[in-house]
Amino acid sequence: MIDPKLIRDNLDLIQKILKLRNMEGVVDVSALRATNEKRRGLIMQIDQMREKRNRVSKEIGILKSKKEDASHLLAEMEGVSDTIKTAENELADINAQFDEMALSLPNILDESVPPGRDENDNVVVRTWGAKPSFSFTPRPHYEIGVQHDILDFERGVKLAGTRFYVYRGLAARLERAIINFMLDLHTREHGYTEIFGPFIVNDDSMIGTGQYPKFKDEYYRIERDGLSLIPTAEVPLTNLYRDEIIDGEKLPLYVTMQSSCFRREAGSAGKDTRGLIRVHQFQKVELVKFVEPETSMEELEKLTANAEEVLKRLNLHYRVVLLCSGDTSASSAKTYDIEVWMPGLERYVEISSCSNFLDYQARRARIRYRKAKGERPALVHTLNGSGLAAGRTLAAVMENYQREDGTFNIPDVLRPYMER
Repeated sequence: MIDPKLIRDNLDLIQKILKLRNMEGVVDVSALRATNEKRRGLIMQIDQMREKRNRVSKEIGILKSKKEDASHLLAEMEGVSDTIKTAENELADINAQFDEMALSLPNILDESVPPGRDENDNVVVRTWGAKPSFSFTPRPHYEIGVQHDILDFERGVKLAGTRFYVYRGLAARLERAIINFMLDLHTREHGYTEIFGPFIVNDDSMIGTGQYPKFKDEYYRIERDGLSLIPTAEVPLTNLYRDEIIDGEKLPLYVTMQSSCFRREAGSAGKDTRGLIRVHQFQKVELVKFVEPETSMEELEKLTANAEEVLKRLNLHYRVVLLCSGDTSASSAKTYDIEVWMPGLERYVEISSCSNFLDYQARRARIRYRKAKGERPALVHTLNGSGLAAGRTLAAVMENYQREDGTFNIPDVLRPYMER
């Protein structure tokens, strides 16, 4: 949620943000303005009535203590409490309407984010490594996997439907090795604390990180229990500190978690229908940071570097892309995508998305910190990124390390994990 002061004082900026994000019409700014004005008017009216009730009640008390007539004041106050109660009920309804609209507003954008409509307007910041060369035509990972019976898409469909899959033997072991390697790297060298949390969360958690209420249809929900399958471990990790005040001396806080992730992939019909690129369930190692506002942009660069290091150790060619305004998620103020080269698919594929949310999530989830004893608590800044998506990393290894016969080498850094 953005700062309510912006809603009150700078609706022009909100309209500008909606335009930059191609989200005009998502929120009716005129209705938001009218609701906010009505809300403020009711608050003022209720405060005035309460003040009057308190003042007159004191006057009545004074008159009664002097045994003087207070009937005129009692008559004046008759029904005032009922009027206040009615106004408070109306305010509760207005607040609910206002909160729903405010929760649907996207975050502000950092000044460094380039304007643009979609992925075609994103800016390549840097590349690392070189594309591998082959003496044969490289094949996509799904062909390699099916040929050697380590990826089974037919049985995945039988078990759960389209965009599900089954790993066999080497693929299952290799993804487990990739996950363990990433967790060890981030905890031993990058300073993250490993967490294992639930894969199912309540609505407050989904609201806290920005998935709900606006994008509710994109996720798997268990309506009977009011719970949802997580789309990413960002949700349980960020909500670890929901409704808490963190000791400022503990910042920055870095946490990481491996989880299954579940996404409906709404609107992706016809896109990446084969293979492991766009599926409904996948494994991922997530990185989340809680930091002081002054350091959050510097921490974004460090977070991105942490994710990049995985690809460097695997010796996989990649590029880092700064997302334009129209391609940046609604919750993020600035995002870098890391895209790995897939020679079998002949294109780059996103393997990590690293974002700075400023205080957008912290305000929704009420995550604050106290810098020093006696100081008022302030909102932290939250960041997250994939470190990395395990299925796509597996696919990238299969394609980049493939041999002509369809088998593939195991990167040196993963071999100790394969021997366990």
